[in-house]
Amino acid sequence: MNQQPCITTLYLTRHGQTEWNLEGRLQGRKDSPLTEKGERHASWLGESLADVPLDAIYSSSSPRAMRTAEILRGERPIQLHAADDLQEVDMGHWEGRTGKEIEAGSPEEYEAFWKEPHRYEPTNGGESFVQLGNRVVPAIERILNENHGRSILVVTHAAVLNLLMTAFHGQAISEMWKPPILESTCLCKVVYGPGGMNVELHGDISHYRA
Repeated sequence: MNQQPCITTLYLTRHGQTEWNLEGRLQGRKDSPLTEKGERHASWLGESLADVPLDAIYSSSSPRAMRTAEILRGERPIQLHAADDLQEVDMGHWEGRTGKEIEAGSPEEYEAFWKEPHRYEPTNGGESFVQLGNRVVPAIERILNENHGRSILVVTHAAVLNLLMTAFHGQAISEMWKPPILESTCLCKVVYGPGGMNVELHGDISHYRA
């Protein structure tokens, strides 16, 4: 009797648009609520995933991510796991300030954040991207190990998702802000099977409507 191959499917997305996203403010560990558009995009993604079997949902414990995860879960009778390790990169005293304000006060550091992430060394009391990777990559590995042969959805943040997808492609941290741009509620899909790991979706927004 032939056994079915063991497939583990990992879906990842970014939370919906927030008020601070609209205002150009960096959020990090701080939070702001989803906008109407953010809730709508999450609902659209939820509808597109309605027929996708999910065994578990893991979310950053930030309220904006948890709200997105709740919308995506819909009526599924499955557990929603809140994970501190999936929170956005800590940006210290930059959080709540606009990019323009930060750039004016710390131009070299701000440029490194976006253009040379591997060289970014924060003086704002937050994390470097190397530290972020040391936090989130093991978290994803734990989730995968705990859910072998299952389908899992992870809801997280822009920097986290960019860094993870860079890692899945076997690229260095220096590449993490390279295209594709990971829009709010974009969908990524990584499948683990007998032949190894395969990235099937990276920043998909086909659920967006006009």
